[in-house]
Amino acid sequence: MTLRKTSVIGFPRIGKNRELKFASEKFFKGEISEEELKKIASELRLYGWKKQQEAGITFIPSNDFSFYDNLLDTAFLLNVIPDRYKQLGISDLETYFAVAHGYQGIKGDVKALPMKKWFNTNYHYIVPSIDDQTQIKLTNIPKPLFEYNEAKAAGIQTIPSLIGIYTFLHLSNYTGVKKAEDFVDDAIKAYTQLAEQLHAAGAKWLSIAEPALVFDINEREKSLFKKIYVSLIEKIHATGLKVSLQTYFGDVRDVYADLIALNFDGIGLDFIEGKKSIELLKSGFPKNTLLFAGIVNGKNIWRSEYEKKNALLNEIGKYVDPQNIIISTSCSLLHVPYTVDSENVLPDCFKRHLAFAEEKIQELNDIANQDKTKHEQNKALFAEERIKKNPAVQQALNKLSEADFKRSPERDDRKKIQKNVFKLPSYPTTTIGSFPQTADVRSNRAAYKKGNISIEQYREFNRKKISECIALQEHLGLDVLVHGEFERNDMVEYFGNNLDGFIFTQNAWVQSYGTRCVKPPVIWEDVHRSAPITVEWSVFAQSRTNKPVKGMLTGPVTILNWSFPREDVSLKEQTQQIGLAIRDEVLDLEKNGIKIIQIDEAALREKLPLRKSDWHSEYLDWAIPAFRLVHAKVKPETQIHTHMCYSEFGDIIKDIDAMDADVITFEASRSDLKLLDAIKETNFRTQVGPGVYDIHSPRVPSVEEIIDTLHKITAKIDKENVWVNPDCGLKTRGEEETTASLKNLVEAAAKLRKE
Repeated sequence: MTLRKTSVIGFPRIGKNRELKFASEKFFKGEISEEELKKIASELRLYGWKKQQEAGITFIPSNDFSFYDNLLDTAFLLNVIPDRYKQLGISDLETYFAVAHGYQGIKGDVKALPMKKWFNTNYHYIVPSIDDQTQIKLTNIPKPLFEYNEAKAAGIQTIPSLIGIYTFLHLSNYTGVKKAEDFVDDAIKAYTQLAEQLHAAGAKWLSIAEPALVFDINEREKSLFKKIYVSLIEKIHATGLKVSLQTYFGDVRDVYADLIALNFDGIGLDFIEGKKSIELLKSGFPKNTLLFAGIVNGKNIWRSEYEKKNALLNEIGKYVDPQNIIISTSCSLLHVPYTVDSENVLPDCFKRHLAFAEEKIQELNDIANQDKTKHEQNKALFAEERIKKNPAVQQALNKLSEADFKRSPERDDRKKIQKNVFKLPSYPTTTIGSFPQTADVRSNRAAYKKGNISIEQYREFNRKKISECIALQEHLGLDVLVHGEFERNDMVEYFGNNLDGFIFTQNAWVQSYGTRCVKPPVIWEDVHRSAPITVEWSVFAQSRTNKPVKGMLTGPVTILNWSFPREDVSLKEQTQQIGLAIRDEVLDLEKNGIKIIQIDEAALREKLPLRKSDWHSEYLDWAIPAFRLVHAKVKPETQIHTHMCYSEFGDIIKDIDAMDADVITFEASRSDLKLLDAIKETNFRTQVGPGVYDIHSPRVPSVEEIIDTLHKITAKIDKENVWVNPDCGLKTRGEEETTASLKNLVEAAAKLRKE
């Protein structure tokens, strides 16, 4: 008999075999109809609901599905759609995708809205845009109602889940005079109307997610939160629904007293990342309110240790009536793969330590049921000696000194030396690294993996593609070239595959944004490099041209943040282990004549604590030095580049400068170059290449558009420090649009040189 009830905050939606990705891409190409895409989406939703029902989950969410992003769904739910997209005159779903990745066709030409990282995850959200003419109102046939009815028709009672008004307004971009407070009343009205419709359809609960409550919150923001919920709870209760407030990714210390004073029927707290969640409970918890206790990690893939979870529940039970405790995931399971059962090659000695989404919902049930057999099996699993330390790695870590993190001479002196070495023109042009991964590239890699072709055939194909890529870049007139990365499946998985200490899955895909899925490697034990990884390809590429070719590496912080890390070793130590391994690669590239080396840190901000008071002590004080560890030993004439994308960097711009790279390229096209103000204000010393066009959209920027962007850049940055490049790698783009875009980029730079 179940002792406690269970809850899941959200379930993966891309499909066990990435069905949503492939169907969406076919829809974009016109190969399937809108109805066919919607049918596949319906099948994926039903799969998730049934899995949770079979596992005995009490509170099963609906409306956690999305074709692209739940915040974008909320914008469409509330009619927060800029007019330029509505005026395209295309279907609602096509309009939705136009907002997400732009549109260029007979109906018009519009850029996508900005995209940013979702809190401290590798998932991205589309930033809603609100202007003074925006009229928030509930749209016809609201998605949460449609999906609730769909589940109900399948015999599954769900809890409709919404992103809350506070989080939606907090994360939105305001382009006029009006601010969040001006839209509260209309938003409350829309949510109330939705609650009425849901209750009429048979819903019992409404779950409202407010993850923005785990940020630092000032008095104005606290007042806004209270203003929303003092009114909204009363109105929802009047419809007959119960309402819960769900938080995750941290604790709610700044609003906890206000939160428990409100009349919520349930409150969800994170006990994995919420450092102060237990402490907050000690100050009191409403007697008749359910606590949705997030004790199963929704972001990592290791098995839960039941003994520790029971101890945590016992601790929580000191302050909350055990009958009112609902055992839950710490956040949505969107951030983990579907199931370990899909791994047919990974040995059982690894698999039995892993728990993906379907295993986690079973863990919830095991903990709730207190099944003795399951608990004994779990205890035996954690009694195993899983990992042994690598003596050589530990010795290298122990030998690290301050000199390993400091490059000489100073950056300004290096700049003069490098200017003499490379003799690049003003506005030097380059790309971020990858070129389109076409069908033949993927087929070659797959054939090699399956053993259908020899390693020499595999290499010969890649050498041919590299030669073609170099020739194309020379033809276009780019100044600093790349080899195209045709040998790489993913910027992190590729390095994980070539470093000792990682294990790899076949089908453990997670969504990064839209149709972009990644398969993060798993850090299993101490990481080190036993042989060169990229040197062969970089040296071959450099042999095909007299122009400099960048060696392309992924930095240690990004490798860590885009992997599933160990839980038995600190993040700092894991990053330093990876840093030492990548340092070996950097020095080997330099030894072999590669004079420009790019070390990407695309995910630097990803694990930045959500509270500013923790930024340095818990992250930046070791993350920034980890990057310096990688390049501190190179010669002054070796130019070090790095790249970052799709995050807000303005508030850590001084720390980015302290990475001591020579050049940084970053995403700026979707965010309207807002980072430039921070660069100007802080007297940023690193040379910069703000992305001049968005590669996550198929649209081709015109020469005039790029020139206009460069004028905006040089209005705030000395032109001697400006590089010209796309905002990210070109892996996901088509060859034709890539060539057209780069042709315009080079032409724009040439015209600016003449001004």
